[in-house]
Amino acid sequence: MEQIFTTAALTSILTLTLLEIVLGVDNIIFVSIISSKLPHAEQKKARSIGLMMAMAIRIALLFVLGWILGLQTDLFNLKDLGLPFDLGFSGKDIILLIGGLFLLYKSTSEIHQKLEGHEENVSGKKTASKLSKAIFDIAIINIVFSIDSIITAIGMTDNIIVMAVSVVLSTFAMLAFAGKVGEFVERHPTVKMLALSFLVMIGTLLVAEAFKVHVPKGYVYFSMAFSFLVETLNIKMRKNAKPVDLHDEIK
Repeated sequence: MEQIFTTAALTSILTLTLLEIVLGVDNIIFVSIISSKLPHAEQKKARSIGLMMAMAIRIALLFVLGWILGLQTDLFNLKDLGLPFDLGFSGKDIILLIGGLFLLYKSTSEIHQKLEGHEENVSGKKTASKLSKAIFDIAIINIVFSIDSIITAIGMTDNIIVMAVSVVLSTFAMLAFAGKVGEFVERHPTVKMLALSFLVMIGTLLVAEAFKVHVPKGYVYFSMAFSFLVETLNIKMRKNAKPVDLHDEIK
């Protein structure tokens, strides 16, 4: 246990925790948007369960590092299947592809619902089913984000305890900010559309990554930060104007 109190270990924990928080931005956006569809009383519960689930999944994956590293070995090649493409697919690629397509589907569906959908009443058994569905959606995308996050962590340290501590610290940090992020996104419809657009972009990048097309994440985070800065300035300029009304479930 004393190995985590060395200068090197504490430095690794700090670095990894910050990295996990940065990599978890897209996760917070997804969790906030999915939970915002629930009645107000259920939103915090969904966010907490979703992020704690992410922490549990990531810690569990730390103890099967050999399996995770094995996911990077090609399982098959399109050329071997008779197709004119020399492209191999590993377990990681398949997970990224499924997760990317899932994120594209959910984000596009959310955009359609907010702009052209119909309002509906939420009560009783239906509320419980919506909470279960929200938690299921959060769990699916957490598996995808967790695989990518753990592989990144493996590249920085081989100390499982250091990685586990970083995951726990970053999860509690995200829990502290998730509510504020969700409330801000919910108050500003244009920010919600921007956040959904970010998720479409992230879904596209996951699909591209599955096909071995690597886009440095720095470009992604820069575009997200720049777009958010522009929208923040727009909000300040039109703070007295009535915001756009999006379709939503009646809470």
